[in-house]
Amino acid sequence: MSGPLLAQRRYWDADYDSLTRVLARQRADSARLRTVVHLLDLHPTNPQALPLLDQLLALNQRLQVLDDAPYRRLRTGLTLWKQGHPAALDSMKTAVADFDRLGRPIPWLLIDLVTFYNRSNAMAARKQYYDEKLAFYRLRDATENTAACYLSQGAYYRRTGDYNRAINSSLRAADMAQQFSRKLYINELLVTGAIYADWGNTDKAVQYLSMARALPEFRQVQGQNRVFTFLALSKLFLLEHQYAAALQASDSALAARISDAADRGLSQAHGLVQKAAVLLQMKQIEPAGQLLERAQRLGDSLHLPLSDKPGEFELDAVWARYYTARHDFARAEAHWLLAYQKATAAKLDRLRPRYLQQLAAFYDAQGRPAAAQRYSRAYIALADTFNAAQNTFHVAQYENERVEQAQNAQINDLRQAQAVQAVRLRLGNWLLLGALLAIVLVSGLGVFIYRQLRVNRRTLAQLRQAQSQLVQAEKMAFLGELTAGIAHELQNPLNFMKNFAEVSTDLVEDMHGGADGAVSSAGLEGEILVGLKQNLQQISQHGQRASAIIKGMLEHSRAGTGRREPTDLNALATEQLTLAYQGMRAHDKTFQAHLATELDPGLDLVSVVTQDLGRVLLNLCTNALYAVRQRQQQEALASAGQAPDEEAYKPTVAVSTARGAGRAVEIRVKDNGPGMPPEVQEKVFQPFFTTKPAGEGTGLGLSLSYDIVTKGHGGTLTVHSQEGYGTEFLIRLPLGR
Repeated sequence: MSGPLLAQRRYWDADYDSLTRVLARQRADSARLRTVVHLLDLHPTNPQALPLLDQLLALNQRLQVLDDAPYRRLRTGLTLWKQGHPAALDSMKTAVADFDRLGRPIPWLLIDLVTFYNRSNAMAARKQYYDEKLAFYRLRDATENTAACYLSQGAYYRRTGDYNRAINSSLRAADMAQQFSRKLYINELLVTGAIYADWGNTDKAVQYLSMARALPEFRQVQGQNRVFTFLALSKLFLLEHQYAAALQASDSALAARISDAADRGLSQAHGLVQKAAVLLQMKQIEPAGQLLERAQRLGDSLHLPLSDKPGEFELDAVWARYYTARHDFARAEAHWLLAYQKATAAKLDRLRPRYLQQLAAFYDAQGRPAAAQRYSRAYIALADTFNAAQNTFHVAQYENERVEQAQNAQINDLRQAQAVQAVRLRLGNWLLLGALLAIVLVSGLGVFIYRQLRVNRRTLAQLRQAQSQLVQAEKMAFLGELTAGIAHELQNPLNFMKNFAEVSTDLVEDMHGGADGAVSSAGLEGEILVGLKQNLQQISQHGQRASAIIKGMLEHSRAGTGRREPTDLNALATEQLTLAYQGMRAHDKTFQAHLATELDPGLDLVSVVTQDLGRVLLNLCTNALYAVRQRQQQEALASAGQAPDEEAYKPTVAVSTARGAGRAVEIRVKDNGPGMPPEVQEKVFQPFFTTKPAGEGTGLGLSLSYDIVTKGHGGTLTVHSQEGYGTEFLIRLPLGR
């Protein structure tokens, strides 16, 4: 429930709505409890907080995994606040103290607590509370809570019109928020820009607002923070008379996505007032009045205060400008006075000078100099008092901070220089001693290296001689192995040819007469001729087999010597599958099989030796068709005499192409034949190894295919087979070679 997870940026930047959907799907109590705690950490005082707190307390009653005293205090405070009870604030402060006792970060609870102080109009108590909390958290290095206190102080100073300290606190909060929440960091950049705009420094305002909007995470900022952003931009553009941009920004504030109904009404009211202010500047009076009426209804129904999260709700000031534009000066005066009274009651010192100035200008325009002078004097007195307080306090504070920082920097520089000098002296002594030792060692090493060099030269000459002998021996061993293999494979057909030739010779002698010279009968002569024809056919077949063996060995030696050219592998695979099937059908007219292809239409041309790769695919497809034909014959023998089965075996050979992982292309040849046992799979690529009956295979096809793929194209050829289920060969060729 606490620990390293709370310090991770993704924890405090998690999406509230996504977590709510996750909670609805969770079934385990422990997982639900963690998610509820996470939701309350992100929004501890929103309307969903009370049911979440009830759920947390019920879950923890069963699990007993956390101290729920702070959550009970928080629930009590929210309940009292909902009832309008003045003790709500004390209960919330007690909940904060309980969380502090547990050492748990609660930045958003501290930020939301500002709203309780504002609506109680307890400004002095608010400042004292956050000053004490800031000192408490700084001593304990509580980053999240310290940032929240700086944020709250910045909002207080802005409310009182102390822009210097407001910006100082806001930037401190932004720097600390970078460590745990990008959303809070962006929020404080936006607040800093808005304060600069209030202070009249538009360049700085644009700088910070643009800095925040340029961050990738700004797109994830939703809710009232997004509303605040666009309202601040709209006010800034309005000050610079960029009416189109100001109007667009106010529309963006109205379009912001807000899930909570109460917050949505609050944001809509603020957005409507700002858009009306822009329209009044653009002389569009009637549309502005319609927007103000909608804002008034929302403000009355929600009892909106003058200052809240989206900023100041200056409805009365905009009404005053609206009635002034319509020359209804009585109503305009009433709204200007009401706006000033509300700002004074809410202790919004930053709005009071502005409203005094507006009242003075209004009365002066109406030809009422006495009233204009009264409000002008009040404005000047308030402004002088405010400026004097800032100058006497803040300039000295900032100067002292700068002097102290400069002195500390000088002291640190001197200490570092002394430490560096001491290290240099020690290093100099060690280097001198090391140089003397090095001279002695180099002298000794020189003699040793000279002797070792002579020994190495002799050893190198001996190694080169031994290497040449090993290479020659390896060549002779390979030649002997190759010769033995060829001799072994050629011996069988040659023996058959020799035997059939001797039998034929005996038959010819019998036809011309035996030892006694008797002439054979006509019937015996016919039988002898038939036997001779059969023997000659056998001699021809075995001669062709010997020729095939020699041809295969020659192809082995020539594999990969062709020229590469861009090739359509889909067309090549389809062509070779068709040729293999036609060849099998020519050998056995009764054989039929289902040919399946799954070819990647987006496959690019691949640079290969087309003839060699075609030989590989033809070989693999022929072997696959042979395998399914063998299984078909086995199934037919096994089911002889039984009733026909609708689920009878259907021979199938499938060829597929696809782009593999990385820069590679894959070709698969798969059959549903009888499959191969593991011991056969281990030898399947060895030369002269075959499982076909004598006379039907040389054992060189797969060996040749393996060499073409691996040596000729730098790829791989692998086999995967399971007895009773079939076999699959996979060719993997690299691209861009």
